[in-house]
Amino acid sequence: MVAGLGNPGEEYANTRHNAGFKTVDELARRAGVSYWKNQLGAEVATTKVRDTEAEGGVREVLLVKPQSFMNTSGGPISKLCREYGIKPQEVLVVHDELDIPEGDVRVKVGGGHAGHNGLRSIIDKLGSRDFSRIRTGIGEPPGRMPTADFVLKQLRGKDAEAFDDTIMRAADACELALAQGVIYARDHVNGAAANNGKH
Repeated sequence: MVAGLGNPGEEYANTRHNAGFKTVDELARRAGVSYWKNQLGAEVATTKVRDTEAEGGVREVLLVKPQSFMNTSGGPISKLCREYGIKPQEVLVVHDELDIPEGDVRVKVGGGHAGHNGLRSIIDKLGSRDFSRIRTGIGEPPGRMPTADFVLKQLRGKDAEAFDDTIMRAADACELALAQGVIYARDHVNGAAANNGKH
């Protein structure tokens, strides 16, 4: 499962907090997925990825956008895991991350929630921290801007373009994790982020 975190509704569509939704939408676009269904409190689509280990050389992947708002994302995700027999280790969560510089994308295997309410809800409902994450860097709010205003601000112009570039890199990281495994993706994506900073 690739679960993108965000908030449903037009007023949140172009905000930093919806990095997960936008990344999952990009994955669906690349895979030519057009059919979404509402299931167990989420928008759900299925796609196939090449996987040499899997039977028939392909594996089915569930694309998920919980429609319950960020802070209760864990409910729909845990219900879908039970419905489809998906283990926490087979879940990849895409989310925005204040602690990572804007534009950076990092892959993380397991770990805590670091104050992110979406992750806190998933850990709580899954009863596990063993899922992997694609952390989409949005940086810290400028000056004294409250965090909520920063993550929920509608992006326009250059800000929107820069954010879209980050989403493309997050989708690339997802594809790499699905094709080669999260450890491989972590070593390649996180290494690249560090190297880019040196030039």
